[in-house]
Amino acid sequence: MNKEILDRGTINTKRFWNLDGAVYKEGALEPKVKELMGLVASMVLRCDDCITYHMIRSAELGASDEEFFETFDIALIVGGSIVIPHLRRAVNTLLEIRRLQANGESISI
Repeated sequence: MNKEILDRGTINTKRFWNLDGAVYKEGALEPKVKELMGLVASMVLRCDDCITYHMIRSAELGASDEEFFETFDIALIVGGSIVIPHLRRAVNTLLEIRRLQANGESISI
């Protein structure tokens, strides 16, 4: 769907997409850390599609279970108890990611 949006979208849409991709590239912070930061924001904002996206990207970049659970802790502290349902889904997503990885299947988006 991204290709369809970019093919048909305005210059503003394309600029936003470009900026969104650029901020997650290598810089003072490594991309994995940036994706985990995106995961915190997504959990606090309660966007399950975004949570899944950032979890997959973080896993692709080598995030460990310990890194995920520390990230979940930050989201809980920042967002409070309303994050708990999204935490449940995030842990379920993590289990699915690890199952796919154990079976040698792709987790890429």
